[in-house]
Amino acid sequence: MSTSPPSSSARPDGDPVAHTPPAPLPTPPTPPTRAGRNLPAALGVGVGLGALVVASLFIRKEGFLVLATAAICVAVWELRSALAQGRLHVPLVPTLAGALAMMTAAYVGGGEALTVSFGLTCVAVLLWRAVDGLQDALRDIAGGIFAVAYVPFLASFSSLMLAAPDGARRIFVFILVTVCSDVGGYAVGVVAGRHPMAPSVSPKKSWEGFAGSVGACVLGGALSVSLALHGPWWAGALVGLAAAVMATVGDLTESTVKRDLGIKDMGSILPGHGGLMDRLDSLLLVAPVVWALLAVFVPSS
Repeated sequence: MSTSPPSSSARPDGDPVAHTPPAPLPTPPTPPTRAGRNLPAALGVGVGLGALVVASLFIRKEGFLVLATAAICVAVWELRSALAQGRLHVPLVPTLAGALAMMTAAYVGGGEALTVSFGLTCVAVLLWRAVDGLQDALRDIAGGIFAVAYVPFLASFSSLMLAAPDGARRIFVFILVTVCSDVGGYAVGVVAGRHPMAPSVSPKKSWEGFAGSVGACVLGGALSVSLALHGPWWAGALVGLAAAVMATVGDLTESTVKRDLGIKDMGSILPGHGGLMDRLDSLLLVAPVVWALLAVFVPSS
C-alpha cells in the first residue's frame, strides 16, 4: 500500500521548495489617548506632591520655604540644561546662589530685600560670565538674566506670602487655585475641547479647557478665601479669575520656550509630568498676582 508524499511545491528542475509561513502582520501602534500623559503616574505623583506641600505648610511653615527653595534650584538646573539646547550657556553658580538668596531674602526681609537680591544676582551673572571671555557673552548673560527673572524671582513672591502671619493659609489658597486651573482645564479640555487656543504653541490647549479653568478657579478661589482667610467671597472669585488667566499664560509661555528649543519636556524627574519646571510653569506667573490681590483685598491681620 502506497502513501502519498507530503505536499510540496517544485521548481522547474524538480527540486522541492519548502513552504515558508507568512510573516505576521505588524501590530498597529497604540493610539495616543486624548489625555496626552500617563494618567495613573501623573495622579500618583500629583497626590504625593500635594501631601508633601500641605504637610510642610501646616507642621511648620519654614519647611515649605526649604521645600520650595529646593524645587526652585532643581527647576533652574532644568531650565539651564534646556537653554543649552539653544546654545545659551547660563552661568550655574551665580544663578543657583541667587535663587537661594532671593527665596530667603523675600521671606526674611520682604519686597525690598527681594529687589536688592535680584539686582545683585543679575550683576553676579554678568561678572561671572564676563570672566570666561567675551565670545557669545551677551547671549549667555541675557539667558542667565532670563532664567533668574523667570524662575527664582517670580517664585520668591511665594516667600512674601509665606512671611505673613497667616502665610501658610495664603500659600494654601495660592496653590489650590493654581491646581484648580490645571485640573479644570484638563478635565474639560479632554472631554469637550474642540477649538484650539494656540495651535502653533500648545495644540492640546483649547478654549473649552480655558473655560473649565476659569470656572474651577473662580469656585476654588471663592471657597478657599472665604473659608481659609475669612475674606469676602468676591475677592476669592477675583483671585481665582486672575489665577486662571495667569496660569494659562504661564503654561503657554513655557510651551513657547520648549518649542523654540525643540524639546518636549524640561526634564524627566516626575513620572507622568516631565520635569519640575513643567509643573511650576503655571505657579510661577500666578504667584505675584495672587500675592498682590490678597495684599489689597484680604490684608493679613
